[in-house]
Amino acid sequence: QVQLVESGGGLVQAGGSLRLSCAASIRTFSSYAMGWFRQAPGKEREFVAAIDWTGGSQYYTDSVKGRFTISRDNAKKTVVLQMNNLRPEDTAVYYCAASGGGRWLRGVDYDFWGQGTQVTVSS
Repeated sequence: QVQLVESGGGLVQAGGSLRLSCAASIRTFSSYAMGWFRQAPGKEREFVAAIDWTGGSQYYTDSVKGRFTISRDNAKKTVVLQMNNLRPEDTAVYYCAASGGGRWLRGVDYDFWGQGTQVTVSS
C-alpha cells in the first residue's frame, strides 16, 4: 500500500520560511518522479514543483522560482520543498505526489497523492 505523508506546514509571516517534507512508503521510490501541488480556497489545484527520479532535474512554476527548492533523498524515501520569502498568495494546502510515468507537470500525470498540509502566510 502506497502512502505519502506530508508534514511541515503551518502559519508564517510574509517573508518567512517553511520546510515541507513528504515521506513515501513506495518500494521503488527511486523510480518515481515527485511533485508538489497546492490548492488555495476557491481555486484549482496548481503545479508548484517537481523533481525527477535521480534528483538531477527540478521544475518550478514561475511564481515560486528563486524562492522554493525541491529536493529528494532516495535512501530515506523523502522529498522536501524548502519555501523561502513566502508571500500571502502562497497560502494553500500543499500536496505531495508521485509519478511513475515520464511526465510530471500536470496533476493527471501523478499516480499517488498525500493528504496535504496547510500553509498559511500572513501579511
